[in-house]
Amino acid sequence: MNKPDVTGFFDPATYTISYIVADPETQACAIIDSLLDFDQASGRTSTASADKLINVVKARGLNCEWIIDTHVHADHLTAAPYIREQLGGKTAIGAHVSTVQKVFSSIFNEGQSFHTDGSQFDHLFEEGETYHIGKLSGRAIHTPGHTPACMSHVIGDAVFVGDTLFMPDYGTARCDFPGGDAGTLFDSIQRLFELPDETRMFLCHDYLPQGRDQYVWETTVGAQKRGNIHVKAGTSREAFIEMRTARDATLAMPQLILPSVQINMRAGHMPPPEANGQSYMKLPINML
Repeated sequence: MNKPDVTGFFDPATYTISYIVADPETQACAIIDSLLDFDQASGRTSTASADKLINVVKARGLNCEWIIDTHVHADHLTAAPYIREQLGGKTAIGAHVSTVQKVFSSIFNEGQSFHTDGSQFDHLFEEGETYHIGKLSGRAIHTPGHTPACMSHVIGDAVFVGDTLFMPDYGTARCDFPGGDAGTLFDSIQRLFELPDETRMFLCHDYLPQGRDQYVWETTVGAQKRGNIHVKAGTSREAFIEMRTARDATLAMPQLILPSVQINMRAGHMPPPEANGQSYMKLPINML
């Protein structure tokens, strides 16, 4: 059997879905795109969302082997270090995280003590790398465009695509963050479309478009090819770039992009405390 047991956890504050991906045979699991609750007004964090996943892992007697982020998220903070502390497992992200770290270390004027080699994570996935969750086979696919470091993960008969694609009635990820590129995203999506049509596809967000009254985060490769409103089969690269570029020009920055990226490029760790023992986040003025 190579069919993972997938449980999604929806966070209404950020429209994010985190996943427990378990091997039914061995009870090994991975957690994908975890979330640390953050109140921007007070600067306070909370582990309520992460604790929901942790409690399920413990109740089901699962063994956490991996804590994976599909990319450096710009809309929520990762809870990877907290989950590793509670459950064990390796924190992991795509190897191109170093590109994101170099871009944003300049934006946030990080000193030389901030390393831009991805060493904050336990493991960096390379393009095409294979791995295991118990007896489940996994494969990392580099799918940049939304960010340079986006990785999709094929695990058994399922693929976890992060922000690359949304539900067919909502479309595709934006490409106007530093290092993003609409043409690159189109090429990445075509790679995902090469997977078997019956492959289950799990998404990192759902924003409940007009005409639908229920949040959904599972579809299939075939459904995306047939019906994605931005990039269904037959859509030309040029038409996609034109559409995506025009649409991105109308979008505001995500509310949590500045705190999220500062933390997520550190694998979820807070910035080093200053002389008074307190950690601080920076707010660059007029840069994004």
